[in-house]
Amino acid sequence: MPSTAQRHPTVFQSYAERAEQPNLSPLATYLLHLIHLKRTNLCVSADVNTTAELLRVAEEVGDYICILKTHADIIDDFSDKTARRLDEIARRKKFLVFEDRKFGDIGSTLKQQYTRGPLAIVRWASIVNAALFPGPAVITALADAAKEHIAARNTSVQTDISASPAVSVVDSGRDDEDDDDHSVEGDAHGAAESEPEEVEVHDDRKSRKHSVVSVSTTISTKTEAISPQPTLRPTLSRGSSSSEDGDAADPEAQLAELGPPPYYRSLLLLAQMSSAGNLFTPEYTQQCVRHARRNRDFVMGFVAQQTLNAERDDNFITLTPGVQLAAGGDALGQQYNTPHKVICEGGSDIIIVGRGILEAEDLERAAVEYRRQGWAAYEERLKSGRGSASRR
Repeated sequence: MPSTAQRHPTVFQSYAERAEQPNLSPLATYLLHLIHLKRTNLCVSADVNTTAELLRVAEEVGDYICILKTHADIIDDFSDKTARRLDEIARRKKFLVFEDRKFGDIGSTLKQQYTRGPLAIVRWASIVNAALFPGPAVITALADAAKEHIAARNTSVQTDISASPAVSVVDSGRDDEDDDDHSVEGDAHGAAESEPEEVEVHDDRKSRKHSVVSVSTTISTKTEAISPQPTLRPTLSRGSSSSEDGDAADPEAQLAELGPPPYYRSLLLLAQMSSAGNLFTPEYTQQCVRHARRNRDFVMGFVAQQTLNAERDDNFITLTPGVQLAAGGDALGQQYNTPHKVICEGGSDIIIVGRGILEAEDLERAAVEYRRQGWAAYEERLKSGRGSASRR
């Protein structure tokens, strides 16, 4: 690791200062603002097996994180309902969702894995990641799929069907526990909504009562630029990250002003891993950086063990997994580093914590502690940078 004085300028810039730089995608800009305002560089890895567990983790740690990392393919009952409820929590508690899919296949297969099947990841995860082993077409395939999805979403038709009185499970003959209205994904922005159409439904069997079914269709068309760059407001980026500056304004009001994330998709390249004996060579890591620079509009940054920013225009966001309060490892080769080592020494931007929080008796209390230590390491890093500059 190079000395503090030799490290890249982004290591000593606040998240807010980095958000003001032009070489960022809309989602990266939003994330840096969010980290600054929410005062957290914590990502929790929700490696759980049921929708109920996933939503519980999101509710309990959501106030203290900037990103929730998921593994949808290990959730036994993952469905559209899971995705909708997770999105509601993420919007309410202000965090982004990162599906840790680790894409790594030929382009045509990748596009289908990203957009289709029971997971349909592009619909609900703002961030995904991929390994570069198959070649740079991994990036272009995912980027094209994301653009196609966003374009389709911005011109959409939404149909909601509801019945009153509600038809019971026994009456309907369906074993369906989903009590939500059935709908096709759409967006109400700029929409022209038709008048609800009421249809009276009769059934000759004495066991059923007639119902009134209301059908409404919304045709939504957007004319503005797709997922525009968020407006950079002085009130959101004023000051550094110090506690003195953070107390100068109402954080809740600033988060409300920030609003929801732009409907945009971004990619993290899997450049380094925390497991012992992994085969990620320095040459492979450099290829990740090289191709990230060529695709800055879609590649947000890296999953890596330290910052990979090296050239003047680099402003990539680095997430580092394998973080616990004490260094060590497990029986399956996972190597753990502390928040201080990852953020202050390694120059990473976001710590990813899994078992250190999930296995705690009190998830919320554990999340608060990791958030505190991650932020303290970040502030120490900024102070060391200012000290080095003054000595020069």
